[in-house]
Amino acid sequence: MKLKKNITGIEDIKLMVDQFYKKVKTDELLSPIFLQYIPADWQPHSEKMYLFWNAALFGEKGYMGNPFSKHAKMDTIGTAHFERWLFLFYQTIDEHFIGSNAKWRASVMADNFMRRLASIKQNGIITIV
Repeated sequence: MKLKKNITGIEDIKLMVDQFYKKVKTDELLSPIFLQYIPADWQPHSEKMYLFWNAALFGEKGYMGNPFSKHAKMDTIGTAHFERWLFLFYQTIDEHFIGSNAKWRASVMADNFMRRLASIKQNGIITIV
């Protein structure tokens, strides 16, 4: 049995992202959403996510973008999608790593996105900062 370790750098992040997206691509709730917005070649998106998670977990420079802005106009996603996203993310972490910091970051991000999307649906106003 392989001992699990903390996520310590970009190679661990690549494993985490790649294994997570394997799950997403076959998930009946999430795959239609992702396939609608990501072309057949997922590699460019994965490369962005490697940089994103490297910045989120380790403060490394390299990620340029506003992840919420990509989600703000997706009126078909809701709480169930974020809950499933978190479930698959946690499952991926638990299979490969200790990863409590990554799970905490993902939870904060999902909560923030759900709150902001609910506000958009309620008020019809998109504020992207």
